[in-house]
Amino acid sequence: MVGTKLKRLWDIFWTFLKIGPATFGGGYAMIPVLEREIAVKRQWVTHREMSDVLSIAGSAPGGIGVNAAAFVGYRRAGVPGAAAAVAGMTLPTFLIAVALSLIFTQIEHHPKIAAAMEGIQAAIVGLIVVAAMKMGKSAIFDKTTLALTVSTVVILLTVSIHPVFVILLGPLAGILCISVKEKLGMVVRLEKKDASVSSANRIYPDYFIADGI
Repeated sequence: MVGTKLKRLWDIFWTFLKIGPATFGGGYAMIPVLEREIAVKRQWVTHREMSDVLSIAGSAPGGIGVNAAAFVGYRRAGVPGAAAAVAGMTLPTFLIAVALSLIFTQIEHHPKIAAAMEGIQAAIVGLIVVAAMKMGKSAIFDKTTLALTVSTVVILLTVSIHPVFVILLGPLAGILCISVKEKLGMVVRLEKKDASVSSANRIYPDYFIADGI
């Protein structure tokens, strides 16, 4: 029994040890690699659960990658699993960051280094866009979630408001929308329809299908 627990903790630690230094940009740029390793390769969580984990990890204080590692590790092996996941995620990147900081101060003004940094920044933007699109596939499933997503983007682009307030308003907006739907007798959906729905539903995106709102 003890050997099995230790093996599970080692698997968690080793998995996140590989994820940490294999991703550049951290945060949301880490999501594609994290999802591929956790949801696709090891199948520790489903894609739907991964979307929920990332939503909670992004809302909680701290880095989204570390928070997601803690959630997944806790799910696999409780508190020791969370500790192993966080240790695996942070240890190599901490050592790499210290080493790079020592080197970068000596070469940061070199033209080729500056050009390389420009390329890395552009690649990170692409990774973030891909992560957002993947999360959108499970998070946007009807007109209500589509409207909330568009509203959030518009608010962040046009209003000088701290993102923390937007995160806090998200759950309130979701609860309010569901309450209004229930009072009006509308159909309430909390997740995407199953893949076995009719061909009409497969042809048209869920959020264009009339569901009462």
